[in-house]
Amino acid sequence: MEPSGNGPGSTPKSSPKIGLALAGGGPEGAIYEIGALRALDEAVDGLDLNHLFVYVGVSAGAFICANLANDLTTAQMCRAIVSTEPGEHPFVPETFLTPSFREILRSGQAAPRLLVQSIWDWLTHMRDLTLVESLTRLSQALPSGVFANQPIREYLEKIYNIKGRTDDFRKLGKTLVVVAADLDSGQAVRFGEPGLDHIPISQAVAASSALPGLYPPVEIDGRHYVDGVLLKTLHASVALEKGADLLICINPIVPVDTVRTVETGFLRRGQLLDHGLPSVLSQTFRTLIHSRLEVGMAAYETRFKDADVVLFEPHRDDYLMFFTNIFPNTISLTVPVAVPLTSIPCASFPIRFRTTRLLKMI
Repeated sequence: MEPSGNGPGSTPKSSPKIGLALAGGGPEGAIYEIGALRALDEAVDGLDLNHLFVYVGVSAGAFICANLANDLTTAQMCRAIVSTEPGEHPFVPETFLTPSFREILRSGQAAPRLLVQSIWDWLTHMRDLTLVESLTRLSQALPSGVFANQPIREYLEKIYNIKGRTDDFRKLGKTLVVVAADLDSGQAVRFGEPGLDHIPISQAVAASSALPGLYPPVEIDGRHYVDGVLLKTLHASVALEKGADLLICINPIVPVDTVRTVETGFLRRGQLLDHGLPSVLSQTFRTLIHSRLEVGMAAYETRFKDADVVLFEPHRDDYLMFFTNIFPNTISLTVPVAVPLTSIPCASFPIRFRTTRLLKMI
């Protein structure tokens, strides 16, 4: 396959324009996407994941797409997960789970002032306000994010400034779109497109990965940006609008079905409620995200009749995906280097794909 994109080695017209769209999913989602991509890399001859027609990434998917567009191979990313490759930077929890001390300090400094203001408002408006209503002002002291996203940007800056890589969309020679959401307008923003291609790739990825509550919004040119998954799960339409003939999509965010958890030994009663609020919130988030994805994928059948879309996802009874902590004492004991291709369910619109179908398209 010839290189494709905006660079001098563009794909000939006779070759299919293959695009890649990756969803979010946090560190766990990134691990799944790397494994799935590695499996595809090994299974499909002629598929060069470092030279595709277009890359579109959201959140964790933006992290992976930016790496591929910067010529990091799936093998290199796998090695970064399980070991430290000389000259590379390992995929470690500290990069993603560093406490946001700046936000915590800001909250601590604001709390006394807000408390005084709340009590003063109550004392001066006792007929109109209860003490509880006045104290709601204290919610402004809550940190906007638990973890810092600056380490993510610094991590990417390092690996994009070695071995001939780049942190500049304009110097990639490939079409990379990183999708985030503008916090104050609620609109999708496509970093990498004209007008927004001057933003460093590392900063765009940090913005796209800023899931509210976990990471604070990222300020860029006076605007604040958060995780692009808030608007769409994949933003696959971005790649299809750019003319992709075949679009490979990977979505790790799938709700779990606990029907087999008892017989497989994952749960004693088969009830997520036993695992508390985190599991309840995770299942709720996954269900909302996935239902929205299904609606969007179904719409592509009529909107993009000339394009083929193939979607890879975990099975709903893949309990390792839902229950395993990928950052225990050692990551190599819990994360496979590659996900077997046969274990990834495949759906497409309008044609149901198999590996042989992918081979014919390339």
